[in-house]
Amino acid sequence: MNVVVLAGGLSTERDVSISSGSLICAALKRAGHNAILVDVFLGTENLNSSIEDVFKRGDELLKTDIGTEVPDIETIKATRGESIFGDIGTNVIELCKAADIVYMGLHGENGENGRLQALFDVIKVKYTGTGYLGSALAMNKALTKQLLLANGVLTAAGIVITNKDKDSISIIGGIKMPCIIKPCSGGSSIGISIARNKDELNRAIDEAFKYENEVLIEEYIEGREFSVGILGDKVLPIIEIIPNEGFYDYSHKYQKGWTKEVCPADLDDVTAKNMQDAACKVNKVLKLEVYSRIDFILDKDNNIYCLEANTLPGMTPTSLLPQEALNIGISYEELCEEIIKLSLLKNQE
Repeated sequence: MNVVVLAGGLSTERDVSISSGSLICAALKRAGHNAILVDVFLGTENLNSSIEDVFKRGDELLKTDIGTEVPDIETIKATRGESIFGDIGTNVIELCKAADIVYMGLHGENGENGRLQALFDVIKVKYTGTGYLGSALAMNKALTKQLLLANGVLTAAGIVITNKDKDSISIIGGIKMPCIIKPCSGGSSIGISIARNKDELNRAIDEAFKYENEVLIEEYIEGREFSVGILGDKVLPIIEIIPNEGFYDYSHKYQKGWTKEVCPADLDDVTAKNMQDAACKVNKVLKLEVYSRIDFILDKDNNIYCLEANTLPGMTPTSLLPQEALNIGISYEELCEEIIKLSLLKNQE
């Protein structure tokens, strides 16, 4: 098949996406597909040949390493001129329409929030993963929280504030410490902080507002952190995430050796089943499709709190979903192939 692997873009998770996309593209080539890696923002100015030849030739892979710092999006924007499709680069749409399927290697708001998925639905481009509605629901953490609570899924209490609220004494004064502050639609733990006093809270709110105009403040749930992958109708083994120090932030997610992952997680059978059942319920409530990864915190009383749902889980060298799949004998190449197969079946329904 001819496959476009879309990566990059203007999300703060750009580097993570390029790492995922590079590995996905290489795996698909090993499996015999004509796969090309395309930056959704930068695109390509000059194809220099027919589109069919571009697929046959393949594309040079981009860098696969992820730094400890979030990429400077303004610098990325400055490297490209205007495009008739705005944030979508030159020739990206043409390449996607020519492909048998687009593998969504994007991460973060500009790739996971459903906008691109909706565009692809309109122009009849097949793509991997969840559709526009589930993507939009899962991307907004405040909306996710409302839906989970309404459907009996345990999640931390929280409030959403906007820029106009951030200096409100009544709001800030009523927040119980410690608490978690995070951008409402972010990912990869970018902009997330733990605040244990009012000074830390104010600094954390300012930090989160650097990334977007809505910020979620949640009660801090102390406990062990887990993730549950779902692939089609399979619930994958639970993985436990144990950072060497601090919490599971951007650096701990993507720097090798900074975090210990245990799969399958050391849990009793009842707790493990309850967590996997909760993951399935979250998957259904948020209308997720093909594959996903649901994150949890288990407190000292064995209460299972859902943190968030990921509609395009990372596929980097340190990512959780490939580790969970490998635990039941699904290699990285087989995982990529299965995601394509399930996505094509979804398009036939």
